[in-house]
Amino acid sequence: MFSKLVMSIFLFMAIFTTQSFADVANGQRIYKKNLKQYCAMSASKFASTHSQDEWEEIYDAGEFVNEVKKICPMLKSAYQGKWTEDLYKFSYQYANDSDHIANY
Repeated sequence: MFSKLVMSIFLFMAIFTTQSFADVANGQRIYKKNLKQYCAMSASKFASTHSQDEWEEIYDAGEFVNEVKKICPMLKSAYQGKWTEDLYKFSYQYANDSDHIANY
């Protein structure tokens, strides 16, 4: 019984961790492919414009898209709403107070 519980927890964590990473990686790809040309900065520099708490407050307030457009004023109407969640996860992961270091 105990070993089944441990295996279930391990499996859940493996799936959850992979899914979280996939969203962050997708956010990075979205930035590089679609936003970098408008922002004139690397993805790492973009994400580090705020701390994790600041990114979270911006996202929770529903102001993430406006903030991206503020950081990248040339973006204007090219932004697609479907990018928001993954781009937020990327920005949060590599914020200026994060322990994570972007290697790109």
